[in-house]
Amino acid sequence: MTDAAPHAVVTGATSGIGAAITAWLLREGWHVTGLSRNAPAVLPPGYAHRSVDLLDRAATLAALDGLAPTAFVHAAGLMRAGTLGGLQPGVGETLWRLHVDAACQIADTLTPRMPDGGRIVLLGSRAAGGSAGRGEYAASKGALLALARSWAAELLGRRITVNVVAPAATATPMLLDPARVGMPPRMPPIGRYIAPDEVAALVAYLLGPHAGAITGQQITLCGGASL
Repeated sequence: MTDAAPHAVVTGATSGIGAAITAWLLREGWHVTGLSRNAPAVLPPGYAHRSVDLLDRAATLAALDGLAPTAFVHAAGLMRAGTLGGLQPGVGETLWRLHVDAACQIADTLTPRMPDGGRIVLLGSRAAGGSAGRGEYAASKGALLALARSWAAELLGRRITVNVVAPAATATPMLLDPARVGMPPRMPPIGRYIAPDEVAALVAYLLGPHAGAITGQQITLCGGASL
């Protein structure tokens, strides 16, 4: 890690978990460049925004111009449900392009510019292990661990760590998405949803100086759902 204030590129930085991660990092003295479609109403100190649709490869590449961050956090996400016999055309492709293809494109562009000792964190999901009615979503999130372990092995020589943080249902606006009608979120056994700040704190730890020996791992915040 460099001596200067570290710099993170965070996708999905203006909503839900991405917004919580951005706010947490800013409080810890990071500079953050946020990538998402909508800019925040107010740009806090240390924050820069680049509006982009991550499903557009050319626009995403342009948004990465000139960025050479210490860390990359892929928090942009979308949940869509569907059971066999009723899967909607294009939904699986959209999930894959946002969760997997965008992660690949951004990491492929930014990693060569990162300093040795940099960090990559991908936001997965507890559903990645398989979840009825969420097969396409689970597949796209499950692929992130394969990416993380592969990239971690590739980047060992540069001490760049790559990990996945996989929360269960988290108290974000995504839980109220009208597209979830008929497939409500599942309350974790602890009796409440995961708090966005709980996810942000773990991500911040993985980006920090004490997590240099953690790489190629998926850490699940399940609220007891895996027990």
